[in-house]
Amino acid sequence: MGNNGKDNLIKFLTIIVLFLCIILIISGIYKQVPPGMRTLLFDKTVNRFHEIFYNNNETWAKNTWFGILALQNPNDVWITQEIISEIKPDFIVETGTFMGGSALLWATILAQINPQGKVITIDIEDKSEEARKFAIAKDKIEFIIGSSADTNIINSIKKRVAGKKVLVILDSDHRRAHVLNELSLYWEMVPVGSYLIVQDTHLNGHPVHHSFGPGPMEAVNEFLSKNDKFVADQTRERLLLTFYPGGYLKRVKS
Repeated sequence: MGNNGKDNLIKFLTIIVLFLCIILIISGIYKQVPPGMRTLLFDKTVNRFHEIFYNNNETWAKNTWFGILALQNPNDVWITQEIISEIKPDFIVETGTFMGGSALLWATILAQINPQGKVITIDIEDKSEEARKFAIAKDKIEFIIGSSADTNIINSIKKRVAGKKVLVILDSDHRRAHVLNELSLYWEMVPVGSYLIVQDTHLNGHPVHHSFGPGPMEAVNEFLSKNDKFVADQTRERLLLTFYPGGYLKRVKS
């Protein structure tokens, strides 16, 4: 090995040693930080990444399923599929269809878990023409055009799902009043052990979009303060980056 080779090797080893020293120093300092401060630092790190991820339109805002825009955070999709796998619902009721990408996604998972299961998705606008072309949409998804708060629609769905295993996903108008109204209309469909998932509770500074105004989080907090049949299942937030903090509502009482 020539002198240049030896010099480069020494430089490389020096960098490695310095890097390891820095890691050890940081680790030592971190261990001296009080647990409460560690939690605060940890939460700030997660929230900062959350803000960067949410505000970059090249991330979740371009996510598709079968080429259809889905607008879902992959971490929450993963958790939702775990819930579907555990509950094996007969019906998944979704408010807020948009392009139909998420309905296709839930139907794809459900087809493997409960082949007889169906997805019912509701929206005031019909933008799901492309999604409807898929065979799985024709077989497993019912697209309802109308308000998710329409009592005629609600009563019709209630009759269909009565006595069945139901998972409800709320993803329509995210304003507090509308979400709270949906919660009051849909919670009875959810049997003990299943979930009512309220999407986008991260709005209005929790931790993103500070100027949004009262939204899903505020609606969930008010709902839980008056309804002890549900709890926010924090175990469903284990992947750290969730668009639904406090929004995985599990029914625990009949």
